[in-house]
Amino acid sequence: MDAIVFDLGKVLLDWNPRYFYGQFFGDPRALERFLHEAVPMEWVAEMDAGKPASVAIAERQRLLPHHAALIGRWSEGWPRMLRGAIEETVEILAGLRERGLRLYALTNFSTETWPIARERFDFLGWFDDVVVSGEHGFAKPDRRLFELAIRRWALVPAQTVFTDDRLENVAAARAFGLHALHFTGAAKLRAELEKLGLF
Repeated sequence: MDAIVFDLGKVLLDWNPRYFYGQFFGDPRALERFLHEAVPMEWVAEMDAGKPASVAIAERQRLLPHHAALIGRWSEGWPRMLRGAIEETVEILAGLRERGLRLYALTNFSTETWPIARERFDFLGWFDDVVVSGEHGFAKPDRRLFELAIRRWALVPAQTVFTDDRLENVAAARAFGLHALHFTGAAKLRAELEKLGLF
């Protein structure tokens, strides 16, 4: 293995809409209903695939007028949804960097929010390159994003490790022959990388 490709959200970055919207709900069940109905991940994926937040928010407000006020606070609240780094995984990234491995990130991110994360976290500059979905108009698990990354980085899939917290993205990577690992925690990832002789 000579290259490792990381997902960012929930692998290296602790991002969750609950961190912002939780303050508006006293009942955890009401919060979960709101997240599921008003700002589901399928909607977030539209922005990750390039739709401007202003357009996505306006569309969602028209569809769900009873949630319009809170949906309208999405952009304001996004920086608070990004709580911080997942330090245990950052330590793994640092160790791989010390070993001189090729490091890349393939991430679903809006072009409007990516600069916020990039400015806050120095370790995002450790990657040799980052493919940001919003810059290309499609997001994981769309095969076009994987094709772009493989071509751009001249990856040999059989010699490339990919890790992501979403199973559909892991399956998409495996379809291209990448050694894809489902991220469920830093300890498990470290153990899997040790088995591959990368630690």
